[in-house]
Amino acid sequence: MKQVFRHARRDLGSAQLKHSQDLSKPHRRPSCPELVRVYGDATVQVARLVVVDRSFVAANARELARMRAVVSRLSDRQLGAMVNEYWSVAGVLGHIAFWDGRALYLAGKLERGEPFTASDNEPEDVDWINDSSRPLLHAIPPRALAELAVSIAEETDEIVASLPDEMLAGLDETSPLNPVRANHRGEHLNEIEAAIRP
Repeated sequence: MKQVFRHARRDLGSAQLKHSQDLSKPHRRPSCPELVRVYGDATVQVARLVVVDRSFVAANARELARMRAVVSRLSDRQLGAMVNEYWSVAGVLGHIAFWDGRALYLAGKLERGEPFTASDNEPEDVDWINDSSRPLLHAIPPRALAELAVSIAEETDEIVASLPDEMLAGLDETSPLNPVRANHRGEHLNEIEAAIRP
């Protein structure tokens, strides 16, 4: 069976690389109910306070730092080494960059106030996306691809961290944007580190 990558929301099966089924999104903490106070003839309405769990920011930063460390310590030869039959180390980093780039695009859309559309949703089966992108990613020189992966991760983390709580609170499991990039990065960094272990 051909070994492929799937996005973090998909399970590849036992013979293939695994992605966590943890679909972590920023969790909305219980917020204060809307308060209405009546003072004589005047009614004062106090808006609800929305507080979002932003622990994903630290998790993303942790895996970004880990990615930087991996890229800086690996030689060009190691970046070109194969993680498995189909993917090189740099190719895996490019795969991470591809899906981070999707999150970057969607976060930018949200930031601009553009609504998500049906075409923004991730398809049920992403094998064709990963299979189609693989030869393109492997055509990029390994060092350049690794550095691009770090750059895209930095930009993605910056924009998702800057989204206001009100925007993040509207994201749920069906949202096309998953600002929690750490899970996907971490799983593939584990694979890279296992493959290059002496």
